[in-house]
Amino acid sequence: MSRGEQQRTQPKSDIEIARAAQLAPIEAIGDRLGVPAEHLFRYGRAKAKVALDWIETLPEKPDSKLVLVTAISPTPAGEGKTTTTVGLGDGLNRIGKRAVICLREPSLGPCFGVKGGAAGGGYAQVVPMEDINLHFTGDFHAIGAAHNLLSALVDNHVYWGNAAGLDPRRITWRRVLDMNDRSLRNVITGLGGPGNGVPREAGFDITVASEVMAIFCLSTSLQDLEARLGRIVVGQSLGKAGERRPITARDVQADGAMAVLLRDALSPNLVQTLENNPALVHGGPFANIAHGCNSVIATKAALKLGDYVVTEAGFGADLGAEKFFDIKCRKAGLRPAAAVVVATVRALKMHGGVARTALSAENLEAVERGFANLERHIANVRRFGVPVVVALNRFIADTDAEVALVRRLAAAQGVPAVACTHWADGGEGTEALAHEVVRLAEGGSADFRPLYPDDMPLWDKARTIAQQLYGAADIEADAKTRAQFAEFQALGYGRFPVCMAKTQYSFSTDPDLRGAPSGHIVPIRELRLSAGAEFVVAICGEIMTMPGLPRVPAANTIHIGAGGRIEGLF
Repeated sequence: MSRGEQQRTQPKSDIEIARAAQLAPIEAIGDRLGVPAEHLFRYGRAKAKVALDWIETLPEKPDSKLVLVTAISPTPAGEGKTTTTVGLGDGLNRIGKRAVICLREPSLGPCFGVKGGAAGGGYAQVVPMEDINLHFTGDFHAIGAAHNLLSALVDNHVYWGNAAGLDPRRITWRRVLDMNDRSLRNVITGLGGPGNGVPREAGFDITVASEVMAIFCLSTSLQDLEARLGRIVVGQSLGKAGERRPITARDVQADGAMAVLLRDALSPNLVQTLENNPALVHGGPFANIAHGCNSVIATKAALKLGDYVVTEAGFGADLGAEKFFDIKCRKAGLRPAAAVVVATVRALKMHGGVARTALSAENLEAVERGFANLERHIANVRRFGVPVVVALNRFIADTDAEVALVRRLAAAQGVPAVACTHWADGGEGTEALAHEVVRLAEGGSADFRPLYPDDMPLWDKARTIAQQLYGAADIEADAKTRAQFAEFQALGYGRFPVCMAKTQYSFSTDPDLRGAPSGHIVPIRELRLSAGAEFVVAICGEIMTMPGLPRVPAANTIHIGAGGRIEGLF
């Protein structure tokens, strides 16, 4: 009986599998990449930071291949994008390629809100899984501290004379917390008399939506980090319309101290898979409300250290992949060689109209209807000139007929679909996918290009994304939001890409509209400037930059068990 067959008859939980893993000392993982032990800063036995100054001495490897893993629109049935990213990295190493995995760090919000982490699953995980999903090496704490230091300095600047002339009514910089807390979305600060500051409307976002997080992930060096932090726009000056000017973090002398808080965090984190292959886990913006990619520093370091780099972008290709291509690759000069779109038969059935309770029954008609979602994601990735393979993450209840149908439908689009069993079999279950990725990446067919040019106006960039990737008829906005577009354009920010903040569950802004809807209107209700990160965020529909907890949060069942072990996290 193979391990995969045994796993299907005697399933184990992700946490049981992770705890049974034989972790190698982190120095051994570093040695596989050629990282000297003296350039690893250990956080216990199995995780470390790789010294940034050492990484900067490494030469570029122009022949290294960058592979993006993205997915169809997520459903409650699950797709397994991170699991596939880990499994593919293991599979590439199994077939003799020197592969490095690059992932984002998980946020505490989802861990304590909706049960689940972001370290993969089954026999395709990065470990130590509990550490990664909780405090890890403290990067998120540093990002939150740097962000909120700026918040404090802004209010302090106004309190002590306001030399920069910052208009308290036009302060746009909010505070952050790495937790889901809807009660903090909108708050009043400065109450209690003159000694407590100037009362004003404010609010909180989740840390992963912070511009500091985006800057952290897009910076290429400590110097670049500090320069970007200084360009953060916190509000506008006092004055008449047309005379007001942007006030920056540098104007309130915050950039240096913020950079100091982030100095150590900027070094990428090295961990390992269950098969003891190297993984760099660094940065963690969500793709529905932020740009959804791990750090440029980690990705570029991996490209210097390995022959293949497998990275993921959050949620479906309409969100994470678009931002990976149009923001991260554009800004960092990255040229992906291939892309993997992850799908499951179960999720295709849901996109085809099947209820979650009926997913175990064979339903070829629903699979074919739901394939429209996968088809559009394939087409979307191809718009960027990147060759595509479908990874069909196979579940126990999937029938051979359903898998064969997905393969035929994908082949009709000119794309191979490879069934994968990495959850049960680890890297062995992705060897076929790994061979297909190598064929595409080394075939020379990639001709990467962003979706739109830098000089296209902001409004047209947002419309292009909506029409070409979402299948929308158009975008719309009220007069106030249209004025924001015009203002940012006039201030010289029109060259920035647009980061669309939109529900991950649909090509539309209605999370219940599955499949591949077309002809809808995408409403943009607000525009936010991220001058340091160098993009503009368009908030669409009802999406929130501070999520709320569900009726029964996962936190309710998390506790310390026997022997001090964490229980209930997964």
